[in-house]
Amino acid sequence: MTTQAIIAEKPSAALKIAGALAEGKVKKNTIGKVSYYEITRNKNKILIGSAVGHLYVIGEEKKNLYKYPVFDIEWKPSFENKKANFTKKYADVLKKLCKEADELIVATDFDVEGEVIGLNIVRFIANKKDAERMKFSTLTKDELIDSYENRMKTLSWGQAHAGEARHMLDWIYGMNLSRALTSSIKASSGMFKILSSGRVQGPALKILTDREKEIMKFKPVQYWELWLKAKELEAIHEKDKFWNENEVKKIHENVKGKDGKVKAIEDKKFDQLPPNPFDLTSLQMEAYKVFRISPKDTLDVAQELYTNSYISYPRTSSNQLPPSIGYKKIIQLLGKQKEYSKICEELLKKGKLFPNNGKKTDPAHPAIYPTGEIPGSLTERQHKLYDLIVKRTLSSFGEKAVRETITLKIDVNNEIFVTSGTRTIEKGWHEIYGKYTMLKDVELPHLKKGDLIEVKKFEILNKETQPPKRYTPASIIKELEKKGLGTKSTRAGIVDNLYERGYLKEKSIMVTTLGLRVVDALEEYAPSILDENLTRHFEEEMEEIRNNKKDVKSVFDEAKKVLTEILEDFKKKEKDIGKKLSEAHIETRDESSIIGKCNLCDGDLRIMYSRKNKSYFVACSNYPKCTNTFSLPKYCLVKPAGKTCESCKFPMVKLIRKGKRPWEFCINQKCPKKDEDKVTGSGFEI
Repeated sequence: MTTQAIIAEKPSAALKIAGALAEGKVKKNTIGKVSYYEITRNKNKILIGSAVGHLYVIGEEKKNLYKYPVFDIEWKPSFENKKANFTKKYADVLKKLCKEADELIVATDFDVEGEVIGLNIVRFIANKKDAERMKFSTLTKDELIDSYENRMKTLSWGQAHAGEARHMLDWIYGMNLSRALTSSIKASSGMFKILSSGRVQGPALKILTDREKEIMKFKPVQYWELWLKAKELEAIHEKDKFWNENEVKKIHENVKGKDGKVKAIEDKKFDQLPPNPFDLTSLQMEAYKVFRISPKDTLDVAQELYTNSYISYPRTSSNQLPPSIGYKKIIQLLGKQKEYSKICEELLKKGKLFPNNGKKTDPAHPAIYPTGEIPGSLTERQHKLYDLIVKRTLSSFGEKAVRETITLKIDVNNEIFVTSGTRTIEKGWHEIYGKYTMLKDVELPHLKKGDLIEVKKFEILNKETQPPKRYTPASIIKELEKKGLGTKSTRAGIVDNLYERGYLKEKSIMVTTLGLRVVDALEEYAPSILDENLTRHFEEEMEEIRNNKKDVKSVFDEAKKVLTEILEDFKKKEKDIGKKLSEAHIETRDESSIIGKCNLCDGDLRIMYSRKNKSYFVACSNYPKCTNTFSLPKYCLVKPAGKTCESCKFPMVKLIRKGKRPWEFCINQKCPKKDEDKVTGSGFEI
């Protein structure tokens, strides 16, 4: 009997694999609260254990936080970091399984990250040079069996090397750029403030800063519109925007008090093809649009659905569903769920099934699709995302929709006014996608050429041009994808990191003073750090590694050379850069902590944090001259509310606590409103 060890990426995946492959009972063993499974198949003994993500990471040199450049790459166990010390017990269990096994099979997620996780287990825990590899896109029983029976003889070395190169490049960029920025502040002001940048983070912040500067520089221009208001419709003058007030007033005088006639009717029908199946970016965009779920949370929830075998692997760039997944079988299985039964019944009547595939592909996985397995208990977010994925997949098999736009031209004393309305005349796939279609029908009254339009009034509207729209957490991810920056798996985390570092704020993304100044300083003294072309070049190089056209060493050496030149130049200007960044840090700190003027002197009231009491409080900036202080509720994050209390005119703060709605709180303990509105009712403890 041969003993095989199968390595999964997560405990839930290990259990799924064990259940799928077992020919008899699944035996669960536990060592130090970590479970692994023992089964038999084809007369082989199979031990199935799991990692918990990365068990090995590139180690950080902590001896000197201001030393750069640093290029010594060393993979170290994750558990050497106190925050990840729980990973040691998983590594120990895998070591035992690998020692017992004659054959090693890697069954981590089939992408570059999964390949790196598997590679490090093979070389550092099993002390082997290679292993067999299972490739699957869903955790369903049939696919796992097929993946095991037809497993690859080696690791996917292109993926492994590409993933390894990405970790190495991200580490040398992130470590060195962050140390350089932090060191510059220390050198110029003596302050300790950790700032960060990275290979993709810098260009991403530059994109957001460019938009912020466009908005800041924007000067609104006044214009006027002339509207016709009738009983059943409204129409705008065909010129749309008038840039001269006298012109619009003159036309208004010409049409005032007069009725109109329908001069022309244009009728245009157009087809709307079914939507493409979801890739990760389009899923993140749609989930944000319809549910306001952040891209990072969307990925996390999708991963949960995947590990429960309800959907296919979500980290995919493909919006194509291949016939090999079995369209008919999936739709039949989905039809067993009551809420999709009618839709599936109608689709199955079509006979031949063809999804409206897009043009994007992924070498590892198809588009995201539901497996057909009936979900058990789902959280609210899981249910929302699952329903969206099911409806999107089924919609891609639907019929085209047909919409009609009718445009009316109305003549009023030789001045033409225009209105239009669009309606759906053949629902097609709209009926499947339902509420997620988010299209409004605007129907016009039934009119024919020459009909009289009785006008109630003509109205001049005074407006201003609007600045460019801000990015949202979803639209910036779309922009990064468009520019070839980052990967489908990393973009949401990069944006989140920019928020955490204090470079961004608000959901409609605003770049903070600190973020703006960091970009200003780097643009002036080290523009290469922000160069998206350089970042994109290395993305392309890593794709070449994945396709076995380049090797890790040559790409790493090139990156090292480029970074060395950047950092040598940076060092020469370190104090100048640090001066700008120190000023920006102080300005940003004040922006985020000052809540208003002191009621006892001319100082500012600022949010402070007491390490001793582990809580926030408000104090006057003129301390120790002024000892005015205010206590705040404990166990929450405190930010300025940007307003004063209506009752007592004292400044207010916003209290933020996980799982609770933000709470606006008046700092004045003697505020008359306090008796009416008890803070304890909000879940915040004073």
